[in-house]
Amino acid sequence: MKKLICIFTIITSLPACSDYLDVVPDNTVTLDDYFANREIAYNALSKVYSYLPPIHSAYNSTFLLGDEWMARETDKNDMWRQPPMGIMMGGQNNNNPMYGLWTGSGGAPHMYKAIRSCNIFLEKIPQVANMPDKDRKDWTAQVKFLKAYYHFLLTEYYGPIVIVDRNVNVDEPDEQILPRRQKVDDCFNYVIRLIDEAIPDLRDRVSEELGMIDKRVALAIKARVMLLRASPFFNGNREYYGDFLDYDGQPFFPPEENPQKWKDALDAVNAAITFCEDNYVELYHFNKIPYNKEDEMFFKQNPENMQTLYSVKMVVPDLWNQELIWGRTGDRYGDDFLQYASALRTNREDDADWQSTWGVWNWLGANYNVLERYYTKNGLPLDVDLTFSQSDKYEFITTSDTSDVAFKAWAGILQPDVQTIHLYLDREMRFYANLGITGGYWRQYQRLMPTMMLPGADGGISYAHGGAGEIDYFWSGVGVQKFVHPESKNAHTARMVVFPYPIIRLADLYLMKAEILNEVEGPGQTVWDELNKIRRRAGIPDVEAAWSNPAWVSANYIDSHKNKDKLREIILRERSIELAFEGTRFFDMRRYKRAVLEFNQPTMGWNGRGSSTSSFFNLSIKQKRSFPMHFNLWPIPISEMNINSNLKQNPGWPGNND
Repeated sequence: MKKLICIFTIITSLPACSDYLDVVPDNTVTLDDYFANREIAYNALSKVYSYLPPIHSAYNSTFLLGDEWMARETDKNDMWRQPPMGIMMGGQNNNNPMYGLWTGSGGAPHMYKAIRSCNIFLEKIPQVANMPDKDRKDWTAQVKFLKAYYHFLLTEYYGPIVIVDRNVNVDEPDEQILPRRQKVDDCFNYVIRLIDEAIPDLRDRVSEELGMIDKRVALAIKARVMLLRASPFFNGNREYYGDFLDYDGQPFFPPEENPQKWKDALDAVNAAITFCEDNYVELYHFNKIPYNKEDEMFFKQNPENMQTLYSVKMVVPDLWNQELIWGRTGDRYGDDFLQYASALRTNREDDADWQSTWGVWNWLGANYNVLERYYTKNGLPLDVDLTFSQSDKYEFITTSDTSDVAFKAWAGILQPDVQTIHLYLDREMRFYANLGITGGYWRQYQRLMPTMMLPGADGGISYAHGGAGEIDYFWSGVGVQKFVHPESKNAHTARMVVFPYPIIRLADLYLMKAEILNEVEGPGQTVWDELNKIRRRAGIPDVEAAWSNPAWVSANYIDSHKNKDKLREIILRERSIELAFEGTRFFDMRRYKRAVLEFNQPTMGWNGRGSSTSSFFNLSIKQKRSFPMHFNLWPIPISEMNINSNLKQNPGWPGNND
């Protein structure tokens, strides 16, 4: 596998001016030398890719937005250690914005520099000597797509943006040098047009330079763009932005919903799914040898459930697997990975490097509410399933021992004869595969580690590692093993298995299609079929079978899958589970205008310092969260507002709005 490495940086000399411009003086040094031949131009192509958001980062990943993750206790008041999480703590501002894509502040890449780099590349690539025409067309199409994608990211975060179709010169008119923001629909239309221009010249499928753009990526991202455009936040959002007007008196956001946008989104997602399926993209199913000896035994004892567990466990960390459409990697020997922060530190002396903490940080865990978000084994929410007792969920229980016939179905999933709580029993396999819980297992170090999450036990505070072990622990008492490869080890980053973090995968497209079909056609078998593709891999009953079963579903919820509004809730819940911790929930809640409701709730967790189950299982508030309505749109930095009087600030942020 090859990966893109930024070897060379395109150098530009720019006068002081707004960062979304590339103002080139007449006497500037030429860039022609940097496009002299194919080899040098490849470095320029790598530079364009280098601006992709660092979703793999333990500190700056947008996966940290929302309400799923929880950091270490000692950072509970530090908003800047992980800027995306700091936003959820109420730290966003317009002086030095957290994760500010407009100017590259607070851990974010600089999107207007990225666009400037795209424009330079597109201007200069025709002059590259000795370059096959097919390569020139493909590279041009890749950069054209990235230019669209960078504009899309700006639109997603800021709403109306400045579109930079070309770089401008200092002697151009003021309206070119100091432009205004474009209407939201114009921004989306621009992005869609660029993607459509790029698609014909892209390769159908990249098989060697993994991570580069091909038709599968472009079509999948186009579907995501169209879904966002059709969603309530951007489609008729008079409630939030009806009075957000440009200088011409016209609204930046379309005031009326346009149903055609949902139909256009359906066309886009159908095209993406069809093309991806025709080009070797399919839902992931584990088909390898288990990563430890214990699991080899459990596969023989409990084959169906273990197969399901491994399939949902390995869908992300199994490198470049068949479900991944587009992924983002990082520096192999860097130390800024979500995996490192969420990996489990061992206390076992039989590990030659057990005393080392390097590469395994053991502090990025899960918010308690994620525990309740996952389904029961019947594929239903806890408050819907009659077989699950809400009143008993915190009661202690000892799991059965291996002699109990009923325990056979849980072999390799739950530990036998240990004390835990009812909340942790009879849940779906994604619950056990993605989380680290008391009474479950953690797969790492090519071992099966029985987690109790108590101090001195697997998953708990590691006193054996000195001061670091007492600080770096899962504050909520719940770990996240979704991004931990079972073969990853400590002592050096080279011993961690590095894999691409998903920007988009096929399961997301299927769930998009279910959502869009429900909006266009309403409930029915076509919608349920898309959901069932995901549910069947997860080992839970089909949606119509689960929600129509009177022995499982309480009377208030029976047949919810037949009601459009209730089915929408089911689909969004399925997305929150299947794509948990992957950065989609924040944007799903926001595009349905629910961010304020969902993200003002405090994070919760167990007492991670509790030395026994009775002291450990005490639920408390860990961190207050604050996400007011104006946080839905990122602020334009005040420095940019001071430079360009033609910009209008987003509502609720200090600026020049009249």
